[in-house]
Amino acid sequence: MTPPPPPARKQVLLRLDPAVYEALARWAGDELRSANAQIEFLLRRALAESGRLPGSAGPIPRRGRPPKSPEGPAGPAGPASDG
Repeated sequence: MTPPPPPARKQVLLRLDPAVYEALARWAGDELRSANAQIEFLLRRALAESGRLPGSAGPIPRRGRPPKSPEGPAGPAGPASDG
């Protein structure tokens, strides 16, 4: 049985002072995040610190390439060889 798809992410229009956005974008770049991911990271941290982060809030979705498997692409034994 296939698990249900994850709920859609909420889209929000956010108006920022251009100087604030530029500072945020530079900070995000320093931490290898998009500006959107940086905003979510900061909001979640502020909610957690104030005790207001809902327990139902899942982790921030990871973007990019998935981590390498410890078994490698050929499985636990590695590539077969003829000797």
